[in-house]
Amino acid sequence: MNMDLFSMQAQRDRDSEAPLAYRMRPRTLDEVIGQQDVIGQGTVLRRAIEADKLVSVIFFGPPGTGKTSLAEVIAHTTKARFETLNAVTAGIADIRKVVSDAKEERNLYGRKTVLFIDEIHRFNKSQQDALLPYVEAGDVTLIGATTENPYFEVNPALVSRSHVIRLHPLSDAEMRVLLKRALEDSERGLGMLGAKLTESAESVFVRYAAGDGRRALNSLELAALTSPMGEDGGVLIDEEAARNSIQERKVLYDTSGEEHYDTISAFIKSVRGSDPDAAVLWLAKMLAAGEDPRFIARRLVISASEDIGNADPYGLPLAVAALQAVQTVGMPEARIALAQATTYLARAKKSNAAYNAINQALADVKNGLPLTVPAHLRGTGYSGAEKLGSGVGYLYPHDFPGHYVEQNYWPQGVAPRKYYKEDGGEEPNE
Repeated sequence: MNMDLFSMQAQRDRDSEAPLAYRMRPRTLDEVIGQQDVIGQGTVLRRAIEADKLVSVIFFGPPGTGKTSLAEVIAHTTKARFETLNAVTAGIADIRKVVSDAKEERNLYGRKTVLFIDEIHRFNKSQQDALLPYVEAGDVTLIGATTENPYFEVNPALVSRSHVIRLHPLSDAEMRVLLKRALEDSERGLGMLGAKLTESAESVFVRYAAGDGRRALNSLELAALTSPMGEDGGVLIDEEAARNSIQERKVLYDTSGEEHYDTISAFIKSVRGSDPDAAVLWLAKMLAAGEDPRFIARRLVISASEDIGNADPYGLPLAVAALQAVQTVGMPEARIALAQATTYLARAKKSNAAYNAINQALADVKNGLPLTVPAHLRGTGYSGAEKLGSGVGYLYPHDFPGHYVEQNYWPQGVAPRKYYKEDGGEEPNE
């Protein structure tokens, strides 16, 4: 859409009043900080953007990793018509309007339409189903952005017709580049203020932003605007100003999606790997994020049998006791019982012999191993059992020395197999 001079000036005025994170959004691929594995020189996506041959993509990753920024860079680069919808406010009628305009644009001018949908996971199933045929037919090229794993939250058919690209939190080095660029840019950044950061203040921003570029820039702007001007006419942002500008950081987590599954996986793998410190950190993340402590306790009970087993038979009753404590005491005190069980299991000897044994036995059962109970092992607790030959020939182990006697305990016609292989467990690494 062409803009007259008045409209262009109005847009510039609005942009100048926008938050720093908005003003500093990259305008070209070369201005993008981070995500070089996705849009670096020679990558498939970069070649597609530069050749204006973009196919439907879904960007997903934590907040502040550049999903919307990449979409805007594509908008500035492509010759296609670019339309945007926000899944929070848009409905099926909006989708149909965009598609109708896209078809008209293609028929009249031979021009493609790229449709950017922010927070695409917020579309319900009906909305996603309404979008699907237009993406499949190529009426629009979709760019979706989401903080949620699309394999959990987006229609599988829509995902299968798009390239899913994961964006990662910015590294500490990339975050420092971002802050430096914002401080030095006089057109869009804080260059006109002559703002400078002390080394300790920069470290505070980098640490508390945790890879979220938007959070870092917004905190930097608040610190710059609220710090006093020095004798040289510039603003010096020290560590105290940096800390005062940062809001309490919330743990990125969801109790039913990717973070939930990834974090509990990291937690159990740390217990299995005999690293109590890492395990406690993952435990703390889950508790701080509001994870159900009963869910954590149940997973510890499973791990006590799966990963420790008979190498340390005290592990299972301790884990069960922790589950009971969580159910009885509740939070926040239950965190102590969970930490006790976590550290004990992480330091315990490990054996998955019982886990392997039941899995192998179940596999044999499912594969049709004969399971007829032989006569001498059949139950005798009913009238007429003896007449049927049940229990005949059974040797009672307690009648023999050492309470043991050689005897066949296997199904009729099945040769003995080895399921439980005692390995004694291994000492955890020091």
